[in-house]
Amino acid sequence: MGFLSRKKKNREPAVLEETHPLEEELQGMEEAVPERAANDYEPEFQDDIDVTVPTAGPVPDEGSSSSQAAGEDPSSAPPADEAAPSDAESPAAAVEEEEPEATAPASGVEVGSLRVEEALNGAGKADDDDEPGDARMKAVDLIAPTRLDFLKPQQEVEPEQPVDQPDVIAFANQKGGVAKTTTTLNLAVAFAESGYRVLCIDLDPQGNLTMSQGIDPDKVEHSLYDVLVNDMPISEIIVEREIDIAVASIDLAGAEIAMSTKIGRERTLEKALKEVAADYDFVCIDTPPSLGLLTINALTAANKVIVPVQCEYLSMRGLVQLQNTLRMIQENLNPDVRIEGILPTMLDTRTIHAKEAVEILEENFGDLVFQSRIRKAIKFAEAPVKGASVLKYDSESSAASYYRDLAKEVLANGSA
Repeated sequence: MGFLSRKKKNREPAVLEETHPLEEELQGMEEAVPERAANDYEPEFQDDIDVTVPTAGPVPDEGSSSSQAAGEDPSSAPPADEAAPSDAESPAAAVEEEEPEATAPASGVEVGSLRVEEALNGAGKADDDDEPGDARMKAVDLIAPTRLDFLKPQQEVEPEQPVDQPDVIAFANQKGGVAKTTTTLNLAVAFAESGYRVLCIDLDPQGNLTMSQGIDPDKVEHSLYDVLVNDMPISEIIVEREIDIAVASIDLAGAEIAMSTKIGRERTLEKALKEVAADYDFVCIDTPPSLGLLTINALTAANKVIVPVQCEYLSMRGLVQLQNTLRMIQENLNPDVRIEGILPTMLDTRTIHAKEAVEILEENFGDLVFQSRIRKAIKFAEAPVKGASVLKYDSESSAASYYRDLAKEVLANGSA
């Protein structure tokens, strides 16, 4: 009741009309100093600097009647309706009213961060000077990307020109002695005679294809072993003869063991061929007489398989096992590889067994069996001694005509 009772009492107006000497001094200083806005004292970054506006005049004494300036409890101050000077006339009161607005954050956001963002965005600057269409970048755009940056249309990248892929033909049969090497070399030379660029790959550790071109496998400095195991570029082991040949050496016998720990070892040859893919129209791969890792590399890199089959019972048994291996490769490694054809080789038309073998092939494989037949001829044994193909050794022989006919059939089937 003490405070409420004081509000109801009538105080003597004579006491309130008296002008305190301190007020006269403050009014004199106010007239001497030009008026400033409260925000002139506010620093640009209020997070780091405490904003306080000094009041004009000396610090009032303890006996001063202005309880607000002396730091007394507001509850003991005289009522607002009985104060002699009005709020508008007192400069200290104006500062006290504006100070909370200058320091209080708006909507839970720090004032300092707002000041920084406004400074970076150029807040407070007139936009009238900007001409229409003037794309002026703000400072905040230089600091960090915005969501709009990711919505901008990207520059169109020119697509890479497709590289012509060669026909990769693997000559495979796990049965040895069926004329795989002879067929690989002579068919490749027949392609070259027709104007195609041909590369032969000797993937057999015996190196018979390398020797058939007059190259000693024991004297080559680098071979396919370095390509498959040490990732050497295949262009460094290619030698030019009748056709280009990637040479082999006896080191290839240990390649399967050396490659056993490599990741993606089945695709090593396929990756190596990418270097020279644009340089050739045909790649002919001579495989070893097994279905090991070297043959799997050849079948994974190839898109066509030619199976030379000697017209005997045991050679045809090897064809069945090759089909099973090829099916697994199609399911797991190379779905595009397919059998281009089955080639009867070393055919002796004088024997009934050879004729029966050809009939069995045609009954079981139909159109997959080539119409061309590679008959026995002594020229096939003589040509490697001279380090040449049979087409070069005796170009007019019947043996050479067998492979020219085969080349025409393969090209007619769409291999060109």
